[in-house]
Amino acid sequence: MHAVHSGKRPGAHVAITGVSHRYRRSGNDALSDIGFEVQPCEALALVGRSGCGKSTLLHIMSGLIVPSAGDVRIDGALVQGPSPHWIVMFQQPNLYPWMTVAQNVGLGLKFAGRPRREINERVRELLGLVELEGYAGRNVQDLSGGQQQRVALARSLAVHPEVLLLDEPFSALDAVTRRALQRDVRRIAVELGITLVIVTHDIPEAVAMADRALVMRSDPGRIAEIVPIDLDPQDRERRGAGAQAAQARLQAAFERASGRAVEPAAPPAEFAATDFKFAVAGTR
Repeated sequence: MHAVHSGKRPGAHVAITGVSHRYRRSGNDALSDIGFEVQPCEALALVGRSGCGKSTLLHIMSGLIVPSAGDVRIDGALVQGPSPHWIVMFQQPNLYPWMTVAQNVGLGLKFAGRPRREINERVRELLGLVELEGYAGRNVQDLSGGQQQRVALARSLAVHPEVLLLDEPFSALDAVTRRALQRDVRRIAVELGITLVIVTHDIPEAVAMADRALVMRSDPGRIAEIVPIDLDPQDRERRGAGAQAAQARLQAAFERASGRAVEPAAPPAEFAATDFKFAVAGTR
């Protein structure tokens, strides 16, 4: 296991207060009166159907979008734009194709004017952390999609962020690669003491990565429910009975927020004494 220490206190507290947002061109309300907190080193999933505003909310948290009302504060500081203290990872890794793996990972440190020796050491440590030892001199175009996302993760970690914001970064990957990255990103966030916020509509992904899930409904986007995901690490890793129960609870909340929870016809006579209620599964 590779530990990379920043010397800073771990994680950051995130507070979202009264956030609403309206798109100027369409005049449509994307978000309405959103308020919640993320504790230092907590992993929070923003879950909801497409169009509920979860990515817009994440971009507001990162400073990429200025909200129409309300504010975001990270450790008490007003978020007014992007910062190396809070980093966004997108669905596409957005690497520079003419650069090597090491050059992509160390780019932020180079822009910050860090000494070459420090950059080389930091890149070596990070490539070990994301399990890409031996790839430093490879061109990123020669890597698989999962490997490219690991390079993007290492680049994001290079500047010692306190908050990592993930905008569905694994959705384009195959199931095996996606599951490995879900596990490793959570492990790294715990190791380094990073506050983690992930946008997803994938219920198993939310359960695999988050300590809580904030379920959103749409038109306009707002909080419907907050579902705790309190799991033993081994149960989370193996996706055992506790993880399956948490997935069922989150699925039910997702369906309620989507307006698709229904009750079926009356059960057979032999089960008439029991009141059964089902939620129709139908996430994308």
